[in-house]
Amino acid sequence: MPPAPRPRRSYDQYCAAARALDTVGDRWTLLIVRELLVGPRRYTDLHADLPGVSTDVLASRLKDMEREALATRRRLPPPSAAYVYELTERGRELLPVLQALATWGAPALGERAPTDAVRAHWFALPLLRALAGLGVEGVVEVRLDEGEFHVRLGGAGESYGDGPAPADPDARLAMDAETCVAVSGGVLTVGDGVRAGRIELSGESVLAKALRAS
Repeated sequence: MPPAPRPRRSYDQYCAAARALDTVGDRWTLLIVRELLVGPRRYTDLHADLPGVSTDVLASRLKDMEREALATRRRLPPPSAAYVYELTERGRELLPVLQALATWGAPALGERAPTDAVRAHWFALPLLRALAGLGVEGVVEVRLDEGEFHVRLGGAGESYGDGPAPADPDARLAMDAETCVAVSGGVLTVGDGVRAGRIELSGESVLAKALRAS
């Protein structure tokens, strides 16, 4: 039986920041949002990509997010019998919040510890913000040693997803995680990375040309 929803806790402060933290300030909540920004996810997928979270805590946070209208749970159509969680429009509005946190936290990354878990799509948040500065629409597929992800710039809104792009991307990038962090942090442009041999770039679209010239 799933755990009963917890009573809503509050800082009891008439402050917008405090109200936001009432909703998303619990441990793991924003990281669950990070995972759901990829798209609808099954509970087992969420648990696999949130190393360290207990099943009880994950179930409790998801219930909280449903209660706060940040996420919904729905059953996939036949032949699948699985349920997935997905963000509501209000939940998706947390994208720039997570981008800002990722940018602020980037200097603290330092050298990866042997105990640090990593997933390729975790690099998407800061990279999406860095590439959006180009002002060009399109989809970029990124390949790291840790896996692949894709980011969508402009158009219907910025977003990212795990794995290869669902259709032919406008540009493909291949680099290591260290280079991706450097690009995301503004230390290195994609164009400089290509010229230095640190990034492989393929594509002849407007977006690919903008990346090459950056």
